[in-house]
Amino acid sequence: MTPPSAPLDILVVAPHPDDAEISVGGTILVSRQQGLRVGVVELTNGEPTPNGSPELRARETAAATQTLDLTWRHNLQLPNRLLEPTLDARRQLASVFRLTRPQILLVPYWEDAHPDHVAASSLCDAARFWAKLSRTDMPGEPYHPPTIFYYWSIHLRIHPQPAMVVDISDVIDQKMAAIRCYESQFLIGKSQEFPTALDDIHDRARYWGWAIHRKFGEPLGSREALGTSSLLPWLSPR
Repeated sequence: MTPPSAPLDILVVAPHPDDAEISVGGTILVSRQQGLRVGVVELTNGEPTPNGSPELRARETAAATQTLDLTWRHNLQLPNRLLEPTLDARRQLASVFRLTRPQILLVPYWEDAHPDHVAASSLCDAARFWAKLSRTDMPGEPYHPPTIFYYWSIHLRIHPQPAMVVDISDVIDQKMAAIRCYESQFLIGKSQEFPTALDDIHDRARYWGWAIHRKFGEPLGSREALGTSSLLPWLSPR
């Protein structure tokens, strides 16, 4: 793994290619517009799927990476469909945290219909702790990412209460363009009768935008309390 040239501000952990785009593609785009360094690490290559291949998924990921203007991206090549929070997987992901040194982690929510997503959430929590260990043969210096937020998956058909909702109104079209890069998952061999998976993703973003009096949004959860030194961000111009 080639680490980024400088520490990341935000690192998204995605179980499969396209999970980052689906769940927090708008947050990534907004963050990049703000000048933040944003990376994505996928745990698996997402294959096999009915219309995909490792080579095709890699090309789709490269196109989505360009659309998102990501600072850095890497794939750990852990087994798709068989993902488990093993000690070896924990070590690999903790090493990524130590070498990229993000201030914020965006990781899968701990409750999900997809077993890989549930395993990924547990793996992220454990790897975050392991990343700070000393007297270990893991690469890089000990590091504990200070902030972790959890994102919702398209497989999740419940609506937990988020800790915050990010306004992605200005980048919704670019988010959807990044998702459309994954043609094998959303276009090839898929019915285009309404509502498609793309319709569902777009409409969920509209719902979360409505929840915060904006056009489009992306929810994030937190197990830890969020702090602020001012209430000014919640004041509207008079």
